[in-house]
Amino acid sequence: MDNEPSEERRSTRLRKGSGSIGIRDVAERAGVSTATVSRAFNAPKSVSETIRRKVTEAANALAYIPHNAARALSSQRSRNIGIVIPTIQNSIFATQVESLQQRAAGLGYNLLVALAGFNRDIEAEKIQQLVRTGVDGIMLIGADHRAEVYRLLQSRDIAYVNTSVFNATSPHPNVGFNNAEAMSRIAKYLISIGHLKICVISGDVVESDRARLRLEGIRNAMKSAGLPLPDEQIRICAYEMSASRQACRDLLNRTPDATAIMCHNDVQAFGALLELQSLGLRVPEDISVTGFDDLEWARHLSPALTTVRVPWGKMAELAAEVLVAQLNGSEFPQATLLDFDLVVRDSTAPPRPRP
Repeated sequence: MDNEPSEERRSTRLRKGSGSIGIRDVAERAGVSTATVSRAFNAPKSVSETIRRKVTEAANALAYIPHNAARALSSQRSRNIGIVIPTIQNSIFATQVESLQQRAAGLGYNLLVALAGFNRDIEAEKIQQLVRTGVDGIMLIGADHRAEVYRLLQSRDIAYVNTSVFNATSPHPNVGFNNAEAMSRIAKYLISIGHLKICVISGDVVESDRARLRLEGIRNAMKSAGLPLPDEQIRICAYEMSASRQACRDLLNRTPDATAIMCHNDVQAFGALLELQSLGLRVPEDISVTGFDDLEWARHLSPALTTVRVPWGKMAELAAEVLVAQLNGSEFPQATLLDFDLVVRDSTAPPRPRP
């Protein structure tokens, strides 16, 4: 009938009467169309900064929050990406999570985090869980994942990127650095200042391709210098302080004439420093120690730790861009190589002449 209110007037009255704020209210306050409001939230780069600011200010004034479920239905996306990390106890992973979240947020995505504990079977379970939650993409650490992980991601058309490793010929997108070359550079430095008997505290080379590559880099450097690296000069242990201290003790028992200990990360190096101190050995006067990662506290130790600095934050930011480019159907680099720096500090010095 002519005197019946239109559907639009009825819905407007219901919204106001119920106290529920909708996209039309935001559009009206911002002075733009509902389509513009939708683009401002779902594809912020498609509108000008001025429009984004007007829409954001209107939404904030009305306490309006976009409904993720509705956005997902309209775009066929959850606007969520995931990251699977081994642990939060090592700050490099916290840095990656923070940087990934910030960059993803700037691109219109939320972040979900899962912990795998340096175990590929647990990692596969966590990835399956993220897929069941409907993530659009996943950032992975390393490239050595279970075959079913790659099959699952590819069959579901879920974007993914491997990080912390670089492989120019890999079929899988990756953003990382050359682990073998980075560790080789430390070994070459130690050799260049006179160290001929070097021991190694390594991560799990079975579960971690990064640990495997780093040990390979040390072997290559020592082989090039004509130096042996027998098994008794290598101790594999968890990335934990207590395990590293035990590994240090074992190495010194096996190789008491060692002049340097190379550790696969800074946590292991810190454990080694503590153990050497408890044994009455001075670093670097009696023995040199190196780490890897350049954690915040590495420069504040006494002695300050010689280590390798990797741009972990930048790596995660680039990973976010690769994921979103895949989702948008845009071009992206299949493999991105990041540089690293050898940071020489007080924990290394030429070995003392031995009687």
